[in-house]
Amino acid sequence: MRTATGHLRTALWLAEIGLPVLPLRASKLPVGNCVACTSSKGAGPCRCGDRPNMKFAGPCQCPAPCHAWAAATTDPAVLTSPAWARAWQQAGGVAYHPGGAGLTVVDLDNADAVAWARQALPVTKSVATTRGEHWVYRGTMQSANGVRPGVDIKSLMSYARWINTGTGAMTVLPDTVRALVGREESTRSRGGEVDSSSPARATWDRSVATGCRHNNTFVRTGLQRGLARITACRNEGAGSKAYGVARFLANQHTTCPGPCGLEILARHVIDAAVSVDVPEAYAERAVTNGFGAVLVRTT
Repeated sequence: MRTATGHLRTALWLAEIGLPVLPLRASKLPVGNCVACTSSKGAGPCRCGDRPNMKFAGPCQCPAPCHAWAAATTDPAVLTSPAWARAWQQAGGVAYHPGGAGLTVVDLDNADAVAWARQALPVTKSVATTRGEHWVYRGTMQSANGVRPGVDIKSLMSYARWINTGTGAMTVLPDTVRALVGREESTRSRGGEVDSSSPARATWDRSVATGCRHNNTFVRTGLQRGLARITACRNEGAGSKAYGVARFLANQHTTCPGPCGLEILARHVIDAAVSVDVPEAYAERAVTNGFGAVLVRTT
């Protein structure tokens, strides 16, 4: 760590203050997945199914910085490991996972978007970018692109490029920002069906579970029973219940070749926990750990 230079030095400092980080290429894209992760498709020694495309929500044992936002870490031992060394040597920048740090970034891509934000959104920490600004709020939400012309939301399951510390005081994520994603999800398509900004908000069906052994009734019944147990915990225990439900759902699919659309089931569990006042970041960790506890054991 004493010999770290350039982007790695920046990454270690960001990790120290609690931002999960990863290397970016000069193109501002993450490091590409290794061959084992790209071709795993939910089977074999690596069951990640080419995350972050989330074809399979299983764990990854690969030590390399694959999977974009899912690879972000605050562990200096990982950041300085031999498996990450080449990525840092070739890096053109550093990115961080806002949702992993409990943050949301409103990415304003041009002057018109910045002008809109100054009229419509509460003031918060801002970071000047090449073409616009990043507005950073405390709190997490679902990420989505194109919620308005020139406006993207980067929080859970997303990454943002690190530029600098910015100016101003960070404020709490407002409902006006959350509503941007809600509005996008309710937009009607030409065919009259509801478009969704994220596959994580979609309903589980065979189109997302082409490798699942179970029928729709089996999966949906198990899911609904699990969600009912979570939402019944209105006073306490919903976070722990979400962990247990995630393990229960994962156990149902341990013998499936995959993909089983587990990321969609996970999102439903997270949403159920949040509906009874579990902080979203806590719910995310509980559900991720619940699925991981089973899937790691079966790899």
